[in-house]
Amino acid sequence: MVEPIGLLMWEHRLIEKIVPSMTAEADRIAKTEKVDTGYIEKVVDFLRIYADKTHHGKEEDILFAKLESRKLLPAHERVMEELIQEHTVARSRVKGLVEANTGYMGGDGGQWRVVVDHLRGLADLYPRHIEKEDKSFFLPVMDYFSIEERNDMLAEFERFDMAMIHWKYQQVIKNLTGEIVPIRIQPI
Repeated sequence: MVEPIGLLMWEHRLIEKIVPSMTAEADRIAKTEKVDTGYIEKVVDFLRIYADKTHHGKEEDILFAKLESRKLLPAHERVMEELIQEHTVARSRVKGLVEANTGYMGGDGGQWRVVVDHLRGLADLYPRHIEKEDKSFFLPVMDYFSIEERNDMLAEFERFDMAMIHWKYQQVIKNLTGEIVPIRIQPI
């Protein structure tokens, strides 16, 4: 049986692939004082859409929401609160990265320092955050759910992912045309 946490952990492996790139780019910018704004836009897209909306979305909107209805051990409750706070820190760092990149593109050459700070902060946060989820949280919290509930959660994750691609391109259409198109997803 595939566990819901198996999907989340697989997503972690993909997020981990971007971390060395962010570190290398931060090092390059620190040496040259030049921001590759296109790179920043791509990494922001990945972090906002994949790491946050898709991955953290499943964690917060599905797994954590279901856990909130359970009587958690204090240690599990504490770790879940830490994870949610770390998601908030990641969102804040990504927002800061966007603002610094925009400032740099607008002619504020000193914003390269802020870009470097946010890239390094994110590259530091994600491995620690992922390790905490993988090694201290995901496996033990599955004990709060029956096999049927786990299967239902996995199906909910799949529906969530299916809707995400439509949401992403709904936003592209809105940005290009100003038109908001409805999303129609057939249930699994």
